[in-house]
Amino acid sequence: MEYDREGPQLPTARGPLSAAVGAYLLGTGPLPGPEAVAAAQAYGDDLQLALYQCYELHYRGFAGVSPGLEWDPGLLRTRAALEHRFLAALRAGTRVHDSVEDAVAALLVEPVDGQGVSHFLRDEGELWHLREYAAQRSLYHLKEADPHAWVLPRLWGRAKAAMAAVEFDEYGGGRPDRVHARLFADLMTDLGLDTTYGRHLDAASAECLATVNMMSLFGLHRSLRGALVGHFAAVEITSSPGSRRLAEAMRRTGAGPAAEHFYDEHVEADAVHEQIVRHEVIDGLLEQEPQLAADVAFGIDATGHVEDRFGVRLLTDWRAGRSSLRTPLPPPPGPPREPAASSHTS
Repeated sequence: MEYDREGPQLPTARGPLSAAVGAYLLGTGPLPGPEAVAAAQAYGDDLQLALYQCYELHYRGFAGVSPGLEWDPGLLRTRAALEHRFLAALRAGTRVHDSVEDAVAALLVEPVDGQGVSHFLRDEGELWHLREYAAQRSLYHLKEADPHAWVLPRLWGRAKAAMAAVEFDEYGGGRPDRVHARLFADLMTDLGLDTTYGRHLDAASAECLATVNMMSLFGLHRSLRGALVGHFAAVEITSSPGSRRLAEAMRRTGAGPAAEHFYDEHVEADAVHEQIVRHEVIDGLLEQEPQLAADVAFGIDATGHVEDRFGVRLLTDWRAGRSSLRTPLPPPPGPPREPAASSHTS
């Protein structure tokens, strides 16, 4: 049997589900039974990590694991059971707007006195907060746009053309040095973080895993193509103002030019992408498949739901003066950096 020699290492198990999935991938044990899946918390560390392991086979896999397991029937049945628990929790916990228009309108409102993670990082975040944030976000940003690419074969016409145009930008417009995943790796280098793909999986919280797993869940199921479009819209519409605050945080703390550039790039690019996604991707999809409107609204609001859960986890830990990570980061190399003079005026 062929095994991947490269790729991230399998993560440390967080309970019986993730332990059993990891053992099965290595050929050393059986898959978990349905009773184990039923007993696990939908948003808990064990189920989220088990699901992440299943999904990662569709991306870069794991070192020492056969690529043939990507379509293993038993593993797909287990993944389906894990997905059912997760999707049921998303549907039960998400307050969905009555229409796509209402859901989009809510995204366009910037609160006067924002209290989110990007506000915290801009106003009072320290370098250690930024390093933790980047380490966790690396689970997505080192494969930025890949989960959304799954939807392209499920679209056509205006929606497909517009989605492909946005994805082309995410992949650097044909220039490898401008691929957004590459830009994020450069940001991590500025912050003294290991840029190896999957390196920070063990450190990431269950709440972070859920944000990435939701993208894969929506992207890998044609029946959820509307939800994936809604998710993508939520990301693009909220990215520009959030990225502006994060760029200010990078400047204020002296994080480095590449760290600043990553978010500066998203301020500009995603302001354009917002218009394309709203008026071409969403409108194009619903023009051809109006029955997907409820799914698009669900995708928008479910994104807010999981991001809010992640934000609460981060801010609860940080405001208590403790790390948000499961395992500590090594200190950054070199002498401590001097914070830059603050340019925040609002």
